[in-house]
Amino acid sequence: MKRYINKTIILVVILLAGFSGLAKAQDKTQAVNLETVLKLGGANNLTIQEYKQRQKLALANLAKAKEWWLPDIFAGTTIHQLWGNAMNTDGKIFTNLDRQSFWGGTGLNATWDFGDGIFKAKAAKLKAKASVYQTQAEQNKALLNIIETYYDFLEAQLEYKAYEQLVAEAEDLASQIATQVEAGLRFESELLLAKSNSNHMRVEMLNARIQYYNMSAKLVKLMNLEPVMKLVGTETVLAPLELTSTQSMDGPFDLAYQSRPELKSMELMLQSLYEEKKTTTIGLWLPALTASTEGSYFGALFNPLDETAEINGALLWKIPLGRLTSGGELKQHNARIALQKIQMKQARAQVNEEVISAREQILAAKEQIKVALEGSQLGEQALKQSIQRQQLGTVRPFEILQAMEIYIKSRLDHLKAVSTYNKAQYKLLVAMGNDL
Repeated sequence: MKRYINKTIILVVILLAGFSGLAKAQDKTQAVNLETVLKLGGANNLTIQEYKQRQKLALANLAKAKEWWLPDIFAGTTIHQLWGNAMNTDGKIFTNLDRQSFWGGTGLNATWDFGDGIFKAKAAKLKAKASVYQTQAEQNKALLNIIETYYDFLEAQLEYKAYEQLVAEAEDLASQIATQVEAGLRFESELLLAKSNSNHMRVEMLNARIQYYNMSAKLVKLMNLEPVMKLVGTETVLAPLELTSTQSMDGPFDLAYQSRPELKSMELMLQSLYEEKKTTTIGLWLPALTASTEGSYFGALFNPLDETAEINGALLWKIPLGRLTSGGELKQHNARIALQKIQMKQARAQVNEEVISAREQILAAKEQIKVALEGSQLGEQALKQSIQRQQLGTVRPFEILQAMEIYIKSRLDHLKAVSTYNKAQYKLLVAMGNDL
């Protein structure tokens, strides 16, 4: 019985230790700032990893395209056995045959299709260069998304903290009014109003906390961290950044066209399409050269065997009648080139929209910051004075509640304005062709 109790105690201890470890595993936190987010996002983001692998694939395709001129080498043995009938080269059929042979040796086969090999290798090289720019473009998009999500996350965290502070002040106010009601200095309705306001502030705080956790989860996803990770922003103040120059705000759109990696990638892809088209134009005039050689022992199974050697070669021009009549393959190449040019025009239009939108957001948010900061400062002073008057008994509770509401709204307006301004700064930075 004693041994059973000891085993039970040990099992309980093990289970408690396991539950404790599980609780710790589910309560991981990671302190982050903008620098940390960019570092982790650049290393772990799955979109960035995907396009880096696409870049490697393009390089592998280039390596494969360069192999067009290399021959194939073969070595081995073959055995042939025939019973029955066989036709001779002059059309006569021989019956009741029993034929066998053995071949063993090595050889080489090579085909040099100059019309395809040269131009497809050049096209693959251009595609590999284009993939580098495309990877950079997708990395910029992914990091910009991470930056925007980070500011949304930080905004939600600071909003949550602001409501926490306001809830504490609302509870303190309700406590003071309760004391005054007990002393007969206030009406009970004023206490009920203060308590209702305190509960309302708590609900708003919980809503802000939900938003904070949601943005934390989204940021964890973008940085590809452990799903149980909870993020805590180390920046306690959201300050406006100044990343853009006068050139970015007033510079010509051609500057963005020349710098955007997407457009560079598309230009290289257009050049690769022109190279592929040459397989149906210039390439038609280029021949295909084939050569093969082999050395072996050949004879009956397995004796006698004699040394044999063979060399074959051909220089041929292909004359595709379809190309000369309907030209379907050439039309395909022309259609792809035309489509690529349209997509490049669409990309330039997208660049125009991004630059204009970011510039306008910066100008509007800058004005919002100025107005919201002044409103936040005025609201804070009004709330402090109202609380001081409350302690002296010279203010009605609803005035304090109104001051609280105005203060929190103006404070949140300032947070949102700064967040919008900073996000727009990074948007314009990327829109003008800068890398993150």
